[in-house]
Order: sequence, then C-alpha cells, then structure tokens
Amino acid sequence: MSNLRPESMERITTPALAEAFIEEQVAAVRQQVGDKKVLLALSGGVDSSVVAALLIKAIGKQLVCVHVNHGLMRKNESESVIKTFREGLDANLIYVDATDHFLGLLAGVSDPESKRKIIGKEFITVFAEEARKLEGISFLAQGTIYPDILESIKAAEGKKAVKSHHNVGGLPEDLQFELVEPLKLLFKDEVRVVGEALGLPHAMVYRQPFPGPGLGVRCLGAITRDRLHALREADAILREEFEICGLSEKVWQYFIAVPDIKSVGVKDESRYEGWPAIIRAVNTKDAMSATIEEIPYEILHKITYRITHEVEGINRVLLDLTPKPIGTIEWE
Repeated sequence: MSNLRPESMERITTPALAEAFIEEQVAAVRQQVGDKKVLLALSGGVDSSVVAALLIKAIGKQLVCVHVNHGLMRKNESESVIKTFREGLDANLIYVDATDHFLGLLAGVSDPESKRKIIGKEFITVFAEEARKLEGISFLAQGTIYPDILESIKAAEGKKAVKSHHNVGGLPEDLQFELVEPLKLLFKDEVRVVGEALGLPHAMVYRQPFPGPGLGVRCLGAITRDRLHALREADAILREEFEICGLSEKVWQYFIAVPDIKSVGVKDESRYEGWPAIIRAVNTKDAMSATIEEIPYEILHKITYRITHEVEGINRVLLDLTPKPIGTIEWE
C-alpha cells in the first residue's frame, strides 16, 4: 500500500464506514500474516490500543503485545496499561522494564531528533530481543497513522521534515520484521471512530494522545532524572485538575513541558532556583493543525499553586498560547 492516502478515500466518520474499514483490514491482515505471530508495541495510547483490538479480532493469540517501560511514561502509566490490557482485553502481554537502559543511552543528548531516533531505534532493538525468545515472530505491528507519515517525509519541493516519528523515521535499515500498519492512512479522528466500532471503552478511545518518545520530548534538552521526575509530577497535577474541572473531555491534548533552564525564585525566604513548567492545551481533529484551549484563570491559579508548592525543582508555571501552525503540538 502506498504511503500517500488516495484522494478518493472516503473519510471514516460513521460506524458503518468504520465497520467496512475493519472488515477490509481484518481480511488484509489475515492474508498478510497467515499463521505467523505478530509483535506489537503496546503503549496503551489510542493508536496502539486500536491496532491491538483490530489484530486481536483478526488473528487472536497470534498477536504478542509488548509494553516497554522506557522510563519516560507518565505517572502510573505502565501500571494502568498492564491492568487494562491483561484484564480487560485478555491480551498476550509481555512487560519489559528498560528504564535504566533508555535513560543511559539518552544521557547528555539534547538534540530533539537525536532523542527521537535513539528512542525509536532502541524500541526496535528491544522488540527484536523479545522476538528471539519467541517462536514464529515474523511481523512487527505499529500504530502509525497518516499525520506521522506526513510529518516525517520530505516534500517533493525539498522542505525539511517537521520531525521524525519513532514508528516512521527511526527504523533501522536491517529491520528483520515485515511491518503491519493497518491504520497508516487514517487521521486521528478516524482512528477513534474505528476504535469505538471495535468495542473499545469510550474512555480508552478518547484517551489523551501520548507521543511514542513519551516524556522524552517534553523534558526539553538533555534529560536528567531529577527534571524528568519533576515533569512527571507536574504533569500528573495538570491531568488531575483538568479531570476535576471537566476539561479532560473538552481538550484534545494537554501536558507539561519542562525546559533545561532555571530562573531565580524565593522559597522559605531564601533564593530558590528552579525550572519552569510550561502548560500546553490544544484542540484538533486531525493533528495537522491545532487551536489553543482557553483555560479559566481560577483553574490556572490552582494548578500553578499546586505545582510550585508540591513539585520539588519547579518555581514558575507558564502558559503556551501558540497554535499549530506555527508551533507544533509537541515542543520537540
């Protein structure tokens, strides 16, 4: 299948169109895979969850899901993934804790593209190691969607790629698996329609998007364990407060980014140098453009107070008001 979506392809906006797409992809996957096994990177995000459900429908236990904790997950994320998929979907799930390994490789690396490619390449390496422990693994399934491809390929007129994605631009040349990418021609809103048609819980289908490199592209610059911990805690506060005030269902994506800069503050009547926590909250339908969600000041004040008083190392909270374009959704 071409990497470019045909102009004649109808957008998937209804359950009927989603059912037709699922039927087509189930048949295509069965024909491609046969009796072989498929390895899937199961992050627990919308894309990988929908791929998992679709492949379970197509090939059942031939699908082997691998959840890699690279140390860049949100607070309690891995625990939630394991519970949801092992108990809820009866997935054949392998859990790999590779935190120390990934953070070791990323130590001192500040360039965003280098970080993405290190994380993406190492994901494939980890999958290959797991595959060698299993019999009959011939395929690698990925939750690649159309915006990933559009942002990773270079346009014919020579424009620089916006950024590489771990499931598009970071694959090593000697990849030993044939790829299975049933969602690669779909936009994010279409993926959600397909997910609901597959019977996935509404909360899972409309779960906030999370990038493949995780907090690695939100801990801006070279990643350190202390700043990563501060980012994780601040992000958890933001998500908790958005849930309380009802913004979690209204805002498509919201998160904290923490840059590698410090400013002077005051704490306990003493000089206190800390990082800023940057709030980003955007709405979009296809991830190709995005608008800024207006957050009431009383909510911003509460979030600011909690982060600056509960999270060690952060002494300022900032709000990013830049739409896409010109800014991308993620900072890196």
